[in-house]
Amino acid sequence: MATRRFKATDPELDELYGRFADQGLQPLWELAGLLTAEPRVQAVPYRWSGRVLRELGTRAGELVPVDRGGDRRVLACANPGLGGAPYAVGTLWAAIQYLRGREVAPAHRHTPAALRFVVEGEGVWTLVDGDPLHMGTGDLVLTPSWTFHEHHNPRDEPMIWVDVLDLPVVAALDAIFFEEGPTEEADTRTAVRSGSEARYGGGPGLVPSGAAPPPGRSPLLAYRWADTDRALTGLLEATGEGDAVLRYTDPVSGGDVMPTMRCEIARVLAGAATVPARQTGGRVLCVLHGGGEIRIGAERFAVEPGDLLAVPSWTPWSVHADAEIDLFSTSDAPVLEALGLLRTETCG
Repeated sequence: MATRRFKATDPELDELYGRFADQGLQPLWELAGLLTAEPRVQAVPYRWSGRVLRELGTRAGELVPVDRGGDRRVLACANPGLGGAPYAVGTLWAAIQYLRGREVAPAHRHTPAALRFVVEGEGVWTLVDGDPLHMGTGDLVLTPSWTFHEHHNPRDEPMIWVDVLDLPVVAALDAIFFEEGPTEEADTRTAVRSGSEARYGGGPGLVPSGAAPPPGRSPLLAYRWADTDRALTGLLEATGEGDAVLRYTDPVSGGDVMPTMRCEIARVLAGAATVPARQTGGRVLCVLHGGGEIRIGAERFAVEPGDLLAVPSWTPWSVHADAEIDLFSTSDAPVLEALGLLRTETCG
């Protein structure tokens, strides 16, 4: 596409503008909107119904096979404000993945990091660089950047889970790489406990002495719902508040589980509401349990388990629980923190 050619009524200035365009230059004094008082965000508040996602995922399972290579049976959330891009917000991909009983999704790896969050069901195994990780309701399973990963379902029942990737960020940095697995033969191993959990899941504050985990991300690849539920219950009892928020962390460094994605989970007791707040960067919410209303900007969404919601950058949001809500969220906060661009604000 040619550089935009600006016009001027002064013949000499108009000629200069023509020369600018020929040389791939633009005059700053003619450019409006580059710097704005607040972020100018294209993504809009939006909700994808969990019921509809399950219905359409099931139908796709009847019609669409899982193929060798990059294909997965995945329904990507496309925010209506992003002009058709398959992104939930400008910096995060969110989707549901459907795996039929006795089915496998072959190994591949890519530079975008991924996480799996299970809203319901169990029985699928994800292998990350050969480490078997069982997936069950409420579990968070990590697939760090450039790790081989594959899924297999040894049961007869199908399973659906949520995928979130930092794909838009990696794409914006022109750093997408993808590679198929070394073999088409599926690895269907299982294990009583994954290797990452055996090493780094021993309990609060307990990690192998002298451990040298992979830099920049958590060496613990599975965060189990039983532990998360117990921690939420304990925090609420300790504070006496109507809501509590936990951050999933690297057990060695205490940092975020991924260098590009922050994972948190909140519990809001029945009848309670959170204070409206906003921050720079996008966020994706997933309702695990309960129901009520989530307000994002001027929009109000009645929610139930399985719903996915988009919270655009610098948009206030809050939760109003009719029944106790457990709410998982992923944001790009680590990226903005690293760049000194994270800004937060309460609005209540």
